[in-house]
Amino acid sequence: MTSSATATPDNIDGPTPLGLKSNPVTEDLRAAIDRSYDATLARLKELVAIPGIAWPSFDRAPLERSAEAVAELLRATGLEEVQILGCNKPDGTPGGPAVVARRLAAEGKPTILLYAHHDVQPAGDEGLWETAPFTAVEKNGRLYGRGAADDKAGIMAHIAAYAAVSEVLGAGLGLGVTFFFEGEEEAGSPTFRPFLEAHRELLRADVIVVADSSNWKVGVPALTTSLRGLVDGTIEVQVLKHAVHSGMFGGPVLDAPTLLSRLIATLHDDDGNVAVQGLVAFDNATVDFPEADYRADASVLDGVRLAGSGSIASRLWTKPALSIIGFDAPAVDVASNTLLPRARAKFSLRLAPGQVPEEAMEAVRRHVEAHAPFGAKVTFTPGESGNPFQTDTSSAAAGLAMWALGEAWGVQAVETGIGGSIPFIADLTELYPDVQILVTGVEDPDSRAHSANESLHLGDFRNAILAEALLLSRLNDGL
Repeated sequence: MTSSATATPDNIDGPTPLGLKSNPVTEDLRAAIDRSYDATLARLKELVAIPGIAWPSFDRAPLERSAEAVAELLRATGLEEVQILGCNKPDGTPGGPAVVARRLAAEGKPTILLYAHHDVQPAGDEGLWETAPFTAVEKNGRLYGRGAADDKAGIMAHIAAYAAVSEVLGAGLGLGVTFFFEGEEEAGSPTFRPFLEAHRELLRADVIVVADSSNWKVGVPALTTSLRGLVDGTIEVQVLKHAVHSGMFGGPVLDAPTLLSRLIATLHDDDGNVAVQGLVAFDNATVDFPEADYRADASVLDGVRLAGSGSIASRLWTKPALSIIGFDAPAVDVASNTLLPRARAKFSLRLAPGQVPEEAMEAVRRHVEAHAPFGAKVTFTPGESGNPFQTDTSSAAAGLAMWALGEAWGVQAVETGIGGSIPFIADLTELYPDVQILVTGVEDPDSRAHSANESLHLGDFRNAILAEALLLSRLNDGL
């Protein structure tokens, strides 16, 4: 990952304070966005009020209302081909409702697909929220509410940018535009691949913009050029055929939670680096990520030493990160004096770009089986996996995107990685190998997506709309 100051399209005229070249319709687009901004924000607040959650344990009715509301917003832009589509899961139950709308390209013009998702995470413990999670509240230049940033702001940025370009260019707009608003991303996109396969031609495009990422910080835009992949699974340790009294038998044999803890401890070295052999890792990020900023963004307690070696940006973006995200053991309040025969943990391993998920899964298996403590029986069960992603930053679309972001914010955009994963991007690249994929977003380090008090910086939201409108207007001239 590098910060970039040279991504300038050749077909844009006139100097700007950034030393780039100016888009002649920038101010017209800005004015159009400003005229409709209050309505755009009002529509976003209405979407936040719909608790559309795709998890099987939640009522599906709000998710269906969310899809209908998004479809109506698309119809209001003048689009006639608006559909709510879906695929069934392997068990026969329906997947999340996706909203797809299209404007066909004129002869010789490219097509861009604009992706976001309308489903959201559950609110979690509402006692941790300072405002009602499904009531959008403006405060100190931010909009608070579940989905305000992730990812209903992505939906509204797409729609508002398209509306502005349609208004300014009028009959001169020949660019093909497809909107694809998924309805199950927060549930792991269980039907994404079959949905793509069923609607492959409907969703075909030359450029795809995935608006589900973050900017570098408030006031500094970013193009996400890499994402870590992901594998997860469970590790079970068994040492006894059944539970026994800890007083009668404790001492010569260690209980399963203790042995599992010892096994988990082998997954990292003394500095906190992942100790599993065979994983890809790079220390080549050149964007500076100050430790103080990381500590503040991640809410690290004073006195806690950071784990790993190399730059913080590399530890976040281009090195593996292994976490234990679940542990089966009796709760403290109901624990008895018993040596437990088995214990189980779930691991989550983020993968550096270039890592093959199947090879990473096998590396974890080899490690835990080789480090079985005291000869305990270790059972490894693989779980889900997703590929990492890396943008071709030399592509025409990437150059246009970097220019548009810098033009909209008035400061040079940077290329960054994201430590998280968007596994479905691998499906997009596999089914559409020639497509140029751009990962953008409206979040910032304090958006707190998935957490209590999720919020959207409204200044950056407006800039994101303008950046995408600029991108659309330049793609209208061709790639």
